[in-house]
Amino acid sequence: MKGKLWSKDEELKLKHLLDAGNPYYVIAAQLGKSQEAVRQKLIRLGLKHVEHKQSAFPCSTTSVHTPPPQLPTDLPSVEEALTILAQALKLANKPDLNPIEIRRIQAVAKLAKTYKELLADYIDYRRIETKLIEMEEKYARLAQATQSTAPTPDKDAATQAATP
Repeated sequence: MKGKLWSKDEELKLKHLLDAGNPYYVIAAQLGKSQEAVRQKLIRLGLKHVEHKQSAFPCSTTSVHTPPPQLPTDLPSVEEALTILAQALKLANKPDLNPIEIRRIQAVAKLAKTYKELLADYIDYRRIETKLIEMEEKYARLAQATQSTAPTPDKDAATQAATP
């Protein structure tokens, strides 16, 4: 279903707001349009995408052409976190642990487990984000290809007027 047509003034304001680095929700509010309408118009105009700051997990990219950042190299891997967890479990089996050592081992074990889970979620999120970016690029190419092959109303009217 199509909404209200965009005026030239609205398109100019859209470009100005985009150039100023505003996210979709700000642009949509300024123009009195939905975020989806803003996104679709940006695709139709062939303009770059902006960061969608309303998401609970902000996109790490400012353009669909910029790949997401790589995982920092100084973070321990899942294997390293599991090794720390295994060491804590072994220490927990030692006899004659005092209460402070027990709490320390419990804290290390809990931190290692939490880290492993969060790291796995982070890696999965980045994979999903990369796939979404690829799909947006494909959609933009398809929309542009469809737009360039679709006859314009002016050409159709001119062709019909010229035909006896």
